[in-house]
Amino acid sequence: MTLALVLLFAILLIAGFPVVFALAISAFGAVLIEGKYPVIVVVKEMFTGLDSFPLMAVPFFVLAAELMTGGAMTAVLLRFAAQFFGRARGGLGYANVLSSTLFAGISGSALADAAGPGGMMMKMMEKEGYPRSYAAALTASAAVVGPIIPPSITMIIYAMQDERVSVGGLFMAGILPGILIALIYAGVNMIQSFRHGYRSETPVPPLPQILRNTVHAIPALLLIVVVIGGIRGGIFTPTEASVMAVFYALFCGMFLYRTLRLRAIPEILLASAVTSGAILMILAAARAFAWVLVIERIPQDAAQYIVDMNLSPIAFLLVVNVALLIFGCFMDPLPGVMILVPILAPIAHSMGIDPTHFAILVIVNLTMGLVTPPVGSLLFVVSSVGRVPVAQILKEMPIFMAANLLILIMLSFLPAITTFLPRLSGF
Repeated sequence: MTLALVLLFAILLIAGFPVVFALAISAFGAVLIEGKYPVIVVVKEMFTGLDSFPLMAVPFFVLAAELMTGGAMTAVLLRFAAQFFGRARGGLGYANVLSSTLFAGISGSALADAAGPGGMMMKMMEKEGYPRSYAAALTASAAVVGPIIPPSITMIIYAMQDERVSVGGLFMAGILPGILIALIYAGVNMIQSFRHGYRSETPVPPLPQILRNTVHAIPALLLIVVVIGGIRGGIFTPTEASVMAVFYALFCGMFLYRTLRLRAIPEILLASAVTSGAILMILAAARAFAWVLVIERIPQDAAQYIVDMNLSPIAFLLVVNVALLIFGCFMDPLPGVMILVPILAPIAHSMGIDPTHFAILVIVNLTMGLVTPPVGSLLFVVSSVGRVPVAQILKEMPIFMAANLLILIMLSFLPAITTFLPRLSGF
């Protein structure tokens, strides 16, 4: 059955099927070919994968992000980010990275980062003379920070797969790695800007305007404080925090910024439902796929094989990094987390690797797969938004790929980057 599962999945991916359908069809096909189990078991597993109270946080965080965007908070954050760089060499590139980092604290999604503020920044960069291909490559790379800085949908799913970590702990653990990623991408932008002479023509606004833009952006920036502060203070659970985020976004959009109109709510609800439905379909299909692997004892056998290799913790992390980089070329982070974490997390724990450190390393690594062909969802998003052929974007990507390797090495060998804040805050 394992051979049928893998072959069907590979064939469907090569044929161009979306990952969600490749996962589901291969699970159904493998069960049908083997004939040992009724097909209804696969359907049951798909529903079981969605029957979770923590999972309810996903559609609410998606809705909060849509409300914040519909309430013009994306534009507010862009003005706030762009005002500090002016005519500095590579200024709009820095603004692109900063805006993606700030919006990550609202959306929790790399694709939302790329399609929302990323799309707007690409247009601004092109207008100021930046090559469209470079703007697209920088936007796709900077969007990787979306699932790292809380709130993060991927972290919620990870915590459901590994009981050794909590959603609140992962939220805190993602802050410093997210900032590190943003700083390294800003460094790449600096290198490229000096090499190619990228410069903006828009001057820094006067100080009163900077202060107004900053004050205007504070309510949007406080969302992450509301979410993490409420969870850390024991005021609400992560699922309840997602509901509070929705009410906070409504309040900001309707009463503080006064840009969110009642007539826009139905459209926002529809967009949130479509996005949430797509995410939940992926999770259900991944659960069915993972179930077939489990009953075939693939996770157990793989775990025993790795244990028998007698690797040191560092060697194990290096092997995991390479495996995840390859895996991420073909599968998005959410199904990757559901399929791989039950296999790898127990092994990491048995080797004495901090569960939170390992969780962030896995999430960052799989998220970087979003900018890696052939699946590379972020590449296709920025290609569509910026009207740039993927081939042109890929020509700009080698230096960003090198930056990704540097990030993974630092996270692997410096676990304090991920564990310092959770321990400091009591998680």
